[in-house]
Amino acid sequence: MNEILLICSVVFIFGMTLLAYRLFGRSGLYCVSAVAVVCANIEVLMLVDAFGMQQTLGNVLFASTFLITDILSECEGKRAANRAVWIGFFTSLFFLVISQSWMLYVPAPSDWAHPAIVTIFSNTPRMLAASLAVYLVSQFFDVWLYHRWWALTTRLSGSRERFLWLRNNGSTLVSQLLNTALYTLLAFWGTYDAGTLVSIFASSYVIYIFTSLLDTPALYLARRMHERGRAAGRADDVHDVERGDGARRA
Repeated sequence: MNEILLICSVVFIFGMTLLAYRLFGRSGLYCVSAVAVVCANIEVLMLVDAFGMQQTLGNVLFASTFLITDILSECEGKRAANRAVWIGFFTSLFFLVISQSWMLYVPAPSDWAHPAIVTIFSNTPRMLAASLAVYLVSQFFDVWLYHRWWALTTRLSGSRERFLWLRNNGSTLVSQLLNTALYTLLAFWGTYDAGTLVSIFASSYVIYIFTSLLDTPALYLARRMHERGRAAGRADDVHDVERGDGARRA
Protein backbone atom coordinates (compact mmCIF):
# COMPACT_ATOMS: atom_id res chain seq x y z
CA MET A 1 0.00 0.00 0.00
CA ASN A 2 2.83 2.43 0.84
CA GLU A 3 4.49 1.82 -2.51
CA ILE A 4 1.26 2.48 -4.40
CA LEU A 5 0.65 5.67 -2.43
CA LEU A 6 4.16 6.97 -3.12
CA ILE A 7 3.83 6.31 -6.86
CA CYS A 8 0.43 8.00 -6.93
CA SER A 9 1.92 10.94 -5.01
CA VAL A 10 4.61 11.43 -7.64
CA VAL A 11 2.06 11.42 -10.47
CA PHE A 12 -0.32 13.73 -8.60
CA ILE A 13 2.26 16.25 -7.39
CA PHE A 14 4.11 16.53 -10.70
CA GLY A 15 0.79 16.67 -12.54
CA MET A 16 -0.50 19.47 -10.31
CA THR A 17 2.77 21.35 -10.79
CA LEU A 18 2.30 21.27 -14.56
CA LEU A 19 -1.37 22.21 -14.23
CA ALA A 20 -0.46 25.17 -12.02
CA TYR A 21 2.03 26.34 -14.64
CA ARG A 22 -0.52 25.85 -17.40
CA LEU A 23 -3.24 27.81 -15.59
CA PHE A 24 -1.30 30.48 -13.70
CA GLY A 25 2.21 30.64 -15.15
CA ARG A 26 5.09 31.39 -12.83
CA SER A 27 2.65 32.55 -10.14
CA GLY A 28 1.18 29.05 -10.07
CA LEU A 29 4.63 27.54 -9.56
CA TYR A 30 5.32 29.97 -6.71
CA CYS A 31 2.08 28.84 -5.03
CA VAL A 32 2.88 25.15 -5.43
CA SER A 33 6.37 25.74 -4.05
CA ALA A 34 4.94 27.44 -0.95
CA VAL A 35 2.42 24.65 -0.36
CA ALA A 36 5.06 21.96 -0.93
CA VAL A 37 7.55 23.26 1.63
CA VAL A 38 4.88 23.58 4.35
CA CYS A 39 3.31 20.17 3.73
CA ALA A 40 6.69 18.48 3.36
CA ASN A 41 7.83 19.78 6.74
CA ILE A 42 4.77 18.15 8.34
CA GLU A 43 4.97 14.94 6.29
CA VAL A 44 8.63 14.44 7.16
CA LEU A 45 7.62 13.61 10.74
CA MET A 46 6.20 10.29 9.51
CA LEU A 47 8.48 7.28 9.12
CA VAL A 48 7.25 4.50 6.82
CA ASP A 49 8.49 1.28 5.20
CA ALA A 50 8.34 1.22 1.40
CA PHE A 51 10.31 -0.52 -1.35
CA GLY A 52 12.21 -2.45 1.31
CA MET A 53 13.53 0.72 2.95
CA GLN A 54 12.67 2.80 5.99
CA GLN A 55 12.07 6.38 4.92
CA THR A 56 10.47 9.63 5.94
CA LEU A 57 7.59 11.08 4.00
CA GLY A 58 7.95 14.49 2.41
CA ASN A 59 10.61 13.40 -0.08
CA VAL A 60 8.32 13.68 -3.10
CA LEU A 61 7.10 17.13 -2.07
CA PHE A 62 10.66 18.34 -1.52
CA ALA A 63 11.60 16.88 -4.90
CA SER A 64 8.84 18.90 -6.54
CA THR A 65 10.51 22.13 -5.41
CA PHE A 66 13.56 21.19 -7.48
CA LEU A 67 11.30 20.53 -10.47
CA ILE A 68 9.77 23.97 -9.96
CA THR A 69 13.11 25.79 -9.92
CA ASP A 70 14.21 23.84 -13.00
CA ILE A 71 11.03 24.80 -14.89
CA LEU A 72 11.49 28.42 -13.88
CA SER A 73 15.18 28.35 -14.81
CA GLU A 74 14.42 26.84 -18.21
CA CYS A 75 11.34 28.87 -19.12
CA GLU A 76 11.33 32.03 -17.04
CA GLY A 77 14.96 32.71 -16.17
CA LYS A 78 17.37 32.46 -13.27
CA ARG A 79 15.85 35.43 -11.44
CA ALA A 80 12.41 33.76 -11.38
CA ALA A 81 13.94 30.52 -10.06
CA ASN A 82 15.73 32.34 -7.25
CA ARG A 83 12.50 34.16 -6.39
CA ALA A 84 10.80 30.77 -5.92
CA VAL A 85 13.53 29.82 -3.46
CA TRP A 86 12.98 32.99 -1.44
CA ILE A 87 9.21 32.43 -1.47
CA GLY A 88 9.71 28.92 -0.12
CA PHE A 89 12.04 30.22 2.59
CA PHE A 90 9.60 32.96 3.62
CA THR A 91 6.71 30.47 3.71
CA SER A 92 8.67 28.05 5.90
CA LEU A 93 9.67 30.84 8.29
CA PHE A 94 6.10 32.12 8.50
CA PHE A 95 4.79 28.61 9.18
CA LEU A 96 7.44 28.00 11.85
CA VAL A 97 6.43 31.09 13.81
CA ILE A 98 2.68 30.67 13.46
CA SER A 99 2.69 26.94 14.28
CA GLN A 100 4.67 27.54 17.46
CA SER A 101 2.23 30.25 18.54
CA TRP A 102 -0.62 27.70 18.53
CA MET A 103 0.90 25.97 21.55
CA LEU A 104 0.93 29.18 23.60
CA TYR A 105 -2.86 29.34 23.79
CA VAL A 106 -4.69 27.91 26.79
CA PRO A 107 -7.21 25.42 25.37
CA ALA A 108 -10.88 25.46 26.35
CA PRO A 109 -12.12 22.57 28.51
CA SER A 110 -13.97 21.10 25.53
CA ASP A 111 -10.94 21.30 23.22
CA TRP A 112 -9.73 18.01 21.78
CA ALA A 113 -7.13 19.12 19.24
CA HIS A 114 -4.54 20.83 21.46
CA PRO A 115 -2.77 17.65 22.68
CA ALA A 116 -2.38 16.43 19.10
CA ILE A 117 -1.11 19.86 17.97
CA VAL A 118 1.47 19.84 20.78
CA THR A 119 2.55 16.28 19.96
CA ILE A 120 3.13 17.09 16.29
CA PHE A 121 4.42 20.63 16.30
CA SER A 122 6.58 20.49 19.41
CA ASN A 123 8.94 18.35 17.30
CA THR A 124 8.71 20.63 14.29
CA PRO A 125 11.00 23.62 15.19
CA ARG A 126 14.26 21.72 14.87
CA MET A 127 13.17 20.12 11.60
CA LEU A 128 11.89 23.39 10.20
CA ALA A 129 15.06 25.20 11.26
CA ALA A 130 17.12 22.49 9.58
CA SER A 131 14.86 22.66 6.56
CA LEU A 132 15.23 26.44 6.31
CA ALA A 133 19.02 26.25 6.27
CA VAL A 134 19.26 23.23 3.98
CA TYR A 135 16.54 24.54 1.66
CA LEU A 136 18.40 27.78 0.98
CA VAL A 137 21.76 26.09 0.47
CA SER A 138 20.57 23.22 -1.75
CA GLN A 139 18.05 25.22 -3.79
CA PHE A 140 20.34 28.13 -4.60
CA PHE A 141 23.05 25.60 -5.40
CA ASP A 142 20.62 23.78 -7.72
CA VAL A 143 19.74 26.99 -9.60
CA TRP A 144 23.41 27.95 -9.89
CA LEU A 145 24.43 24.47 -11.08
CA TYR A 146 21.54 24.26 -13.57
CA HIS A 147 22.77 27.39 -15.33
CA ARG A 148 26.39 26.20 -15.19
CA TRP A 149 25.34 22.98 -16.92
CA TRP A 150 23.32 25.04 -19.39
CA ALA A 151 26.32 27.21 -20.27
CA LEU A 152 28.48 24.10 -20.72
CA THR A 153 26.01 22.23 -22.96
CA THR A 154 25.37 25.36 -25.01
CA ARG A 155 29.09 25.85 -25.57
CA LEU A 156 29.65 22.21 -26.54
CA SER A 157 26.56 21.74 -28.72
CA GLY A 158 26.01 25.28 -30.00
CA SER A 159 22.34 25.06 -29.01
CA ARG A 160 20.53 26.34 -25.92
CA GLU A 161 17.69 23.84 -26.38
CA ARG A 162 19.63 20.58 -26.47
CA PHE A 163 20.63 18.46 -23.47
CA LEU A 164 17.74 19.57 -21.27
CA TRP A 165 17.82 16.14 -19.60
CA LEU A 166 21.50 16.62 -18.71
CA ARG A 167 21.18 20.01 -17.03
CA ASN A 168 18.01 18.84 -15.28
CA ASN A 169 19.45 15.64 -13.81
CA GLY A 170 23.01 16.92 -13.55
CA SER A 171 21.92 19.75 -11.26
CA THR A 172 19.13 18.00 -9.35
CA LEU A 173 20.97 14.78 -8.48
CA VAL A 174 23.97 16.64 -7.07
CA SER A 175 21.79 19.17 -5.23
CA GLN A 176 19.61 16.40 -3.81
CA LEU A 177 22.70 14.60 -2.50
CA LEU A 178 23.74 17.78 -0.69
CA ASN A 179 20.18 18.35 0.54
CA THR A 180 19.77 14.79 1.85
CA ALA A 181 23.10 14.66 3.68
CA LEU A 182 22.68 18.04 5.38
CA TYR A 183 19.03 17.54 6.32
CA THR A 184 19.55 14.05 7.73
CA LEU A 185 22.34 15.27 10.00
CA LEU A 186 20.73 18.53 11.13
CA ALA A 187 17.17 17.23 11.58
CA PHE A 188 17.67 13.73 12.96
CA TRP A 189 21.09 13.60 14.64
CA GLY A 190 20.52 12.40 18.20
CA THR A 191 16.90 11.45 17.45
CA TYR A 192 17.64 8.13 15.74
CA ASP A 193 20.57 5.71 16.01
CA ALA A 194 23.30 5.66 13.39
CA GLY A 195 21.80 2.72 11.51
CA THR A 196 18.45 4.50 11.17
CA LEU A 197 20.19 7.70 10.04
CA VAL A 198 22.03 5.81 7.32
CA SER A 199 18.75 4.16 6.29
CA ILE A 200 16.96 7.52 6.17
CA PHE A 201 19.77 9.07 4.11
CA ALA A 202 20.01 6.15 1.68
CA SER A 203 16.26 5.72 1.21
CA SER A 204 15.69 9.45 0.82
CA TYR A 205 18.38 9.77 -1.82
CA VAL A 206 17.13 6.69 -3.68
CA ILE A 207 13.67 8.29 -3.76
CA TYR A 208 15.24 11.52 -5.00
CA ILE A 209 17.06 9.64 -7.78
CA PHE A 210 13.81 8.19 -9.04
CA THR A 211 11.88 11.46 -8.69
CA SER A 212 14.68 13.33 -10.48
CA LEU A 213 14.52 10.91 -13.39
CA LEU A 214 10.72 11.01 -13.41
CA ASP A 215 10.54 14.80 -13.37
CA THR A 216 12.49 15.07 -16.65
CA PRO A 217 9.41 14.35 -18.83
CA ALA A 218 7.49 16.90 -16.76
CA LEU A 219 10.20 19.49 -17.46
CA TYR A 220 10.04 18.76 -21.20
CA LEU A 221 6.25 19.17 -21.10
CA ALA A 222 6.59 22.46 -19.23
CA ARG A 223 9.04 23.79 -21.82
CA ARG A 224 6.73 22.71 -24.64
CA MET A 225 3.81 24.52 -22.99
CA HIS A 226 5.95 27.61 -22.67
CA GLU A 227 7.17 27.50 -26.27
CA ARG A 228 3.63 27.04 -27.61
CA GLY A 229 2.25 29.81 -25.42
CA ARG A 230 0.04 27.41 -23.47
CA ALA A 231 1.36 28.44 -20.06
CA ALA A 232 -0.22 31.54 -18.53
CA GLY A 233 2.49 34.15 -18.59
CA ARG A 234 3.48 37.77 -18.61
CA ALA A 235 1.11 38.64 -21.42
CA ASP A 236 -1.85 37.61 -19.26
CA ASP A 237 -0.50 39.65 -16.34
CA VAL A 238 -0.09 42.72 -18.55
CA HIS A 239 -3.60 42.24 -19.94
CA ASP A 240 -5.03 42.03 -16.41
CA VAL A 241 -3.20 45.21 -15.38
CA GLU A 242 -4.40 47.08 -18.49
CA ARG A 243 -7.95 45.87 -17.94
CA GLY A 244 -7.79 47.03 -14.32
CA ASP A 245 -6.45 50.42 -15.34
CA GLY A 246 -9.24 50.73 -17.88
CA ALA A 247 -11.86 49.90 -15.28
CA ARG A 248 -10.47 52.53 -12.91
CA ARG A 249 -10.46 55.16 -15.65
CA ALA A 250 -14.07 54.30 -16.50
